[in-house]
Amino acid sequence: MVNAAGSWTRLAPIGRWLPGYQRAWLSTDLLAGLALWAVMVPEAMAYAGIVGAPAIMGLYTIAPPLIAYALFGTSRVLVVGPDTATGVISALTVGALAARGSADFADLTATLAVLIGAFFLLFGALRQGWVAAFIASPVMRGFIEGLICVTIVGQAAPLLGLHGGQGNVFEKLLIILWSLGEVPPAAVLTGLGSLAALLALRRLAPRLPAALIVAVGATMLIAVLGGDAAGVSVVGALPSGLPHFNPPSLRPDLLIALAPGALSIVLVGYAEALGAARAAETEDDIDPNQELVAHGFANLLSGLFGGFLAVGSLSKTSVAVGAGARTQLANLVAAGLCILTLVFLTPLFRGLPHPTLAAIVIAAMLHLSKPAYLLRLAKQAPGEFAMAAAVIAGELVLGVMHGIALGVLLSLLMLIYKASHPKSAVLGKLPREQAYRDLRLHPDAKTFPGLLIFNPGGDLFFASVGHFEHELKAAIDQASPPIRHVLIDASAISFVDSSACDVLLRMIQGLKDEGISIAFARMRDPVHDRLRRVGVVEAVGDTGFYDRLTDGVTALLGHRVT
Repeated sequence: MVNAAGSWTRLAPIGRWLPGYQRAWLSTDLLAGLALWAVMVPEAMAYAGIVGAPAIMGLYTIAPPLIAYALFGTSRVLVVGPDTATGVISALTVGALAARGSADFADLTATLAVLIGAFFLLFGALRQGWVAAFIASPVMRGFIEGLICVTIVGQAAPLLGLHGGQGNVFEKLLIILWSLGEVPPAAVLTGLGSLAALLALRRLAPRLPAALIVAVGATMLIAVLGGDAAGVSVVGALPSGLPHFNPPSLRPDLLIALAPGALSIVLVGYAEALGAARAAETEDDIDPNQELVAHGFANLLSGLFGGFLAVGSLSKTSVAVGAGARTQLANLVAAGLCILTLVFLTPLFRGLPHPTLAAIVIAAMLHLSKPAYLLRLAKQAPGEFAMAAAVIAGELVLGVMHGIALGVLLSLLMLIYKASHPKSAVLGKLPREQAYRDLRLHPDAKTFPGLLIFNPGGDLFFASVGHFEHELKAAIDQASPPIRHVLIDASAISFVDSSACDVLLRMIQGLKDEGISIAFARMRDPVHDRLRRVGVVEAVGDTGFYDRLTDGVTALLGHRVT
């Protein structure tokens, strides 16, 4: 029974916190669920515009993911639902196969969500939770900032009452500029007024559901003034009732065509969701593999019931936490309220202006942007800032999908470069201490004539051992007086492969031919055992290995150092 219970709670972590639920949490969870509902309903309809789907699909994308994550997620407060960044990728992926606004486009958007769920579940079953670390933080931030620019420009046309054009960001901007003389004044006032109201409410009253307040206010105002007559486009009639089961298209050619976009969304969305979960969670450990499973079920249910993709959102999670959410019951409350909305309240949204929906998206994008991070990165790590800037430029010029590919490529190149170029250092002894530090950072550290203390800075394998050999030889050549002894600080070495062993044997013999001895200090036992089996220990000599750097320095110099 214990094993069965443990297996059940591993698959459905709700079993871990629900039995210990405290009655004192109920009121705050109910209020948090209400606040979450007030934010998610108008935002979901607005985000449907990013995805290219009808507004009702946004409402269909709230309840199923919230319920699925509440059952299978490991965070007590993470909110999973419609997303802006990955929504752009969805629109581009489906847009290559069907005309935007068509029935096929909506069906393929739901099919894409199912495929995303299948990929999430597959990666979860394979225990691939490490995939979240596959994209470097500067690259991810650059990718998100680029998406923000792409999304804002894409929503600028409906904000002004214009029809969006095709092409990259700059081409769309030109189309908007050429069309400024045709903008309906009422639509411009509605869009810009809604955006100004959203920004003001978020600044002056951040706890209020700004999106819902502005949506209701704009709808009432347009109803009084007559939106159609004034040239303001509105959402129109929305179907009432619960979504029906929507089986996905399983045509192999369509699935193959959707697969690259689905994988991109999984990679980007999961990294974003896991970051949000870890940022919001204060007590429970987040299980990355179980998070994949939870997102898998969330997207499967969303797609099967007429919705689009859903991932964890830091902004929506912040709303729930700010409203006092203690557990996933808040999300279940929001899901229940959304179901009631679908059954009873959809007629109230028929007069919601499209410029207001565009304003909601733009306000969300502005809130998501972090220019201060990029400025700080430019000062502290110019190389990493250059990577982020390259990704932003790639998205703006080449497109979002190419920007993703560029970001992954840059992350791989950075990983390969850092692994193959570890930060080696020549060490010196700190005054009055038995400690050895990098001479570049501690110029007051003491060196010993004829002795070079060298730290490789990382593991030795086929990609890094050449860099190690080059740096060590350069340090020997630059030393004055000439080096007679080399002491390798092996504390940073946890792995040595066959290629590195071959190079070490050749180096040791070469140094001996030059009259230079070599010794090692602070070497880990598994590394020492590997070197013993390939003959490196024999080449160095059993007495050439020391537990401490001080012991090695004393032995090589022939006297105690102070």
